[in-house]
Amino acid sequence: MTQDPNASSPTGKVVRIGGASGFWGDSMVAAPQLVKLGRLDYLVFDYLAETTMSILVSARIKKPQLGYATDFVDIAMKSVLAEVKRQGIKVVSNAGGINPHGCAAALRALAEAEGVSLCIAVVEGDDVSALMPALRERGVRDMFTHEPLPEKVLSSNAYLGATPIAAALAAGAEVVITGRCVDSAVTLGPLMHEFGWKPTDHDLLASGSLAGHIIECGCQATGGLHTDWEDIPDWAHMGYPIIECHADGSFVVTKPEGTGGKVIRANVAEQMLYEIGDPGAYLLPDVSCDFREVRIEQQGDDRVRVSPARGRAPTPFYKVSATQLDGFRCAGSMVIIGIDAARKARRTAEAIIERVGEILAQQGLAPFTSTCIEVLGVETLYGEHARPRQARDVLMRVIANHPQKAALEIFAREIAPSGTSWSPGTTGPGGGRPGVSPLIKPFSFLLDKTALEVAIDVDGARSTVAIERADGDGEAPAGVEPAAWREVDGPTRKVRLIDLAYARSGDKGNLSNIGVIPRRPEWLPLLWARLTEPVVGAYFSTLVHGRIERFHLPGTASMNLAMHDALDGGGPSSMRMDPLGKGMAQMLLDLELEVPAAIADLLPVRRG
Repeated sequence: MTQDPNASSPTGKVVRIGGASGFWGDSMVAAPQLVKLGRLDYLVFDYLAETTMSILVSARIKKPQLGYATDFVDIAMKSVLAEVKRQGIKVVSNAGGINPHGCAAALRALAEAEGVSLCIAVVEGDDVSALMPALRERGVRDMFTHEPLPEKVLSSNAYLGATPIAAALAAGAEVVITGRCVDSAVTLGPLMHEFGWKPTDHDLLASGSLAGHIIECGCQATGGLHTDWEDIPDWAHMGYPIIECHADGSFVVTKPEGTGGKVIRANVAEQMLYEIGDPGAYLLPDVSCDFREVRIEQQGDDRVRVSPARGRAPTPFYKVSATQLDGFRCAGSMVIIGIDAARKARRTAEAIIERVGEILAQQGLAPFTSTCIEVLGVETLYGEHARPRQARDVLMRVIANHPQKAALEIFAREIAPSGTSWSPGTTGPGGGRPGVSPLIKPFSFLLDKTALEVAIDVDGARSTVAIERADGDGEAPAGVEPAAWREVDGPTRKVRLIDLAYARSGDKGNLSNIGVIPRRPEWLPLLWARLTEPVVGAYFSTLVHGRIERFHLPGTASMNLAMHDALDGGGPSSMRMDPLGKGMAQMLLDLELEVPAAIADLLPVRRG
């Protein structure tokens, strides 16, 4: 079916959903705030960033009963359980991680201790560990690096969709706990259940997925990470997002009254572009989404309307995210103060690596697998675009990987002696000797949906859930480029991109994306002409080693830049201080562009 993206919001049923978590470790104030002030139908939690899965694997190695996001039970639900029950708020969370039944058992114990009767459902089927030998035998390879599947894996989980969540709610569940699923599914599942959306309602499923995408990172939809951060009030009391969803797929983004932050069009647009590649083919297990014609409009104070998206049939595959143990890692740091601090810091790190390398050789241990030196305070990430300055206090960061834990324990011991051995002005940042941690390497591949049996367990009653195998090709229909920019005669001036646009960056594995939203829609042709692939590639030459793609979103007069091989492997594989590319947009906003003086005259004077 096709939806009119410009249609006004209909009257009738409205489903209010609050987004209480953007990752494992989000604020403890979120759930109580939303439950107390939100007038919610659903409270949803997203915990499973790609890096989080490696943390959960490490936790379960130490304690088999763990492997789930413990904050969901011990902090979030403990603080709101009785009130959630009283108000009849349904809860959906992917806190189950690699042990959803363990998470459900812990929540059930909490409910029994508090005298609360609770119907809990668990979504099963994402664990594909049993299939790994056969997949390895078939020659399945990593979808990005093309490396063969490793002989030994710690975890392997398919990104499930929203259909089993909807089925669990239809079976009477008050709380639904999943393992690995796509982030937006915890929102789409309730909408499918409430509005009766079917697997073939592709436009509606894409719209519901967009709703989930907007709130899946918590305060990032209510002023968090906004380019114009100084315009966002009362950070200490930031409001968490609420969406008011309609049957046609449109929704309004808002937040609880009296809370901090601000819900504004530009910030919601930033979040739509966050962590996506091709906006015309945002691939999910339930639907292939097309966000290019979505319109985002300010409706009033702290109210932003988002029009329906387009959708097409999903592909026949699940994406599987797996992990393997790839040795160990240790990262240590020292503070260096005074004249030539940066040069002293680099020499210190080099000496540590050299000394420990010799010790390893003397003890018959293998050399480091890899090492990395970073000096914070002198714009290391900017490479040749760093602004020369005499930094007089820096943080030296030195990282090493090794197959054996014992080798890195030697490395950890040899960092602190730099404080009395080499550079004057060396001191410690506190915290004692750095720890050695398992190096969990992620890898990904595609798996035919027919290979998995998806099921729900509702208070011990288990039933399978039929997943339709669609045959979408995952390709975006041809789009249009912005109108050509017509260069004008007359004077020009250099201005920074931040004067012309908002921007936000995100990551997917080793891909970094930057969404760019012009401050005035009519400036998009200018930015399209200036922010070309070669220009962006040259600016990030130190960090980005793959191809760069550009995508146009006419509905929001915006563009998305996708940069491949940009994050040193990304997530837990990366040795960089910014492994998720969170600072990439901030770096790009400092890029100077040549613009007509008539446009430059319109721009405010900015600090920095």
